[in-house]
Amino acid sequence: MSKHHGQPPTQTSHDIFQKPNQQQNNHHNQRYPHPQGWHRDPFQKNAPVTHSAKGFDLAAAALAEMHDAGFKPEFAPGVAPQVIEIAQKFAQLGPEEGVEDLRALGWSSIDNDTSRDLDQIEVAERVAGGIKLRVAIGDVAAAVALGSPIDDHAKAQTQTIYTAVKNFPMLPLELSTGLTSLNENADRLALMMTFTVGPNGEMSDESVSPALVRNRAQLAYSRVGPWLEKTAAGVVDNDMMALRSDSAREHDEKTLDSGTLPENWLAEQLKLQDEAAQALHAARVKNGALEFHKSEADPVVVDGRVIDVQEAVQNRAMNLIEDLMVAANGVMARALRKGGRSGLQRVVVVPKRWDRIVELAKGRGYDLPANPDSRALNNVLTDIRAKDPDHYPDVAVTVIKLMGPGEYLLMKPDDDPTGHFGLAARDYTHSTAPNRRFPDMVTQRVLHAMHANEPAPYGDTDLAAIALHCNEADKALRKIERDMQKRVAAVAMSSRIGQVFPAVITGASDKGVYARVIQPPFEGRVVQGFDGLDVGDKVNVKLLHTDPERAFIDFSYAGKRQLPVTGAAG
Repeated sequence: MSKHHGQPPTQTSHDIFQKPNQQQNNHHNQRYPHPQGWHRDPFQKNAPVTHSAKGFDLAAAALAEMHDAGFKPEFAPGVAPQVIEIAQKFAQLGPEEGVEDLRALGWSSIDNDTSRDLDQIEVAERVAGGIKLRVAIGDVAAAVALGSPIDDHAKAQTQTIYTAVKNFPMLPLELSTGLTSLNENADRLALMMTFTVGPNGEMSDESVSPALVRNRAQLAYSRVGPWLEKTAAGVVDNDMMALRSDSAREHDEKTLDSGTLPENWLAEQLKLQDEAAQALHAARVKNGALEFHKSEADPVVVDGRVIDVQEAVQNRAMNLIEDLMVAANGVMARALRKGGRSGLQRVVVVPKRWDRIVELAKGRGYDLPANPDSRALNNVLTDIRAKDPDHYPDVAVTVIKLMGPGEYLLMKPDDDPTGHFGLAARDYTHSTAPNRRFPDMVTQRVLHAMHANEPAPYGDTDLAAIALHCNEADKALRKIERDMQKRVAAVAMSSRIGQVFPAVITGASDKGVYARVIQPPFEGRVVQGFDGLDVGDKVNVKLLHTDPERAFIDFSYAGKRQLPVTGAAG
């Protein structure tokens, strides 16, 4: 998009499941074609712009950004033979000792319309005491051997990179969109997190185990979200074929492969999963989880050209998967801890600039405690969203920036978990996206060794080094994603020079002052009149200049925006 599935991704959705919205395109648009051959000349910092923004090669620029940052997205020669070996090994899958055969269950996936790298599927059932959830994750570690060419590539790149117009997969597409993707009507090996959700969102009966699964319905956020809203409002709609993703529709099946499942099984599944997710979400919020109703930039591509950027807003289906993945990641972290195994935890530490968050809340009429309190902050965010939805995005963007990004840390079984401030999660790891995140592959390998009662595949020193490398790569890749978002916006906004837009200041340091336009969503640097501006200031900015080659969008300050006071101090 975000995605998941999912900003640059904001730290919350990037830490959970979503693929950034850049991966999506409206169904009536067409994906930007990958160009062949490209070279860019070095620029002097203040050199004049001589190229046409509309003729700029965005996909090639994305590849150059990767190379400039030291990444090598091209796969090494040893990868192709390994893919062939894996394909031969997994040509026929059947029940194995110690692997539960659950192919007959009503599994389904929800992801972006165009997603082909499907990491997770879900199934639910009503049981005594609540709703039993099974979340199955493609078992990538079973296919990719430690220290193999594919593993070396994944370790170096650390994740799949989603830019606005080109994706750089962490794994060969033959795996990530094929043999290890939980595609519709395909038998796959998986690692399954099982847990029961009680009426108040409490989790019990947690376990992690291997399973053989079959995705019965490949669905899309864009279709399931509105369906869930209608269903919650009492509207009956049993056209389940209409919920399938664009990728699934390419199969051209006339009906879903429901096996021996009862009629309307999928509608009942989605209702059960939504009920469980609502309970989980309410419990997380009660414990202090932050709710960011994010709006993100999604390029509009027509006939191979970026013509605009539009807002992509999270919906109820995205929230459903988010809540299930947060729960599943917690189950995995606790399983490793109980098994006495070290792993990788995903953390967002207590915000260092909490005083600035307090100051921003005060300016809107709210009092926050002097010490960081996620529950109090979420109450403020919820109230602002209800009373002033037009300016809520200002607040959400600012708080996200001030909280800072997520990090990986070594997680020893006896350590006191650092925790995830934004999710209000004490035990939290990354385990639900192994097709596109290397730490998730690491987690799978640790779990396999634990189940087999074998020595750990990684020592604590290895895990600490992997965490450091992934954190450094995260930082570099976030810059690439930001630059590519700016390039896309620079191309799309090149015809709107001179217009004034409402914005919020998202960065203010000796490196420059940066602003994010609210609608359409895009960012740039304030190069005129920026003295005295700070993160969170609500301003108007005038678009002065766009330069996609250097990922430059320049604004001048055009005055403060007057906002209503929405809270009641005290």
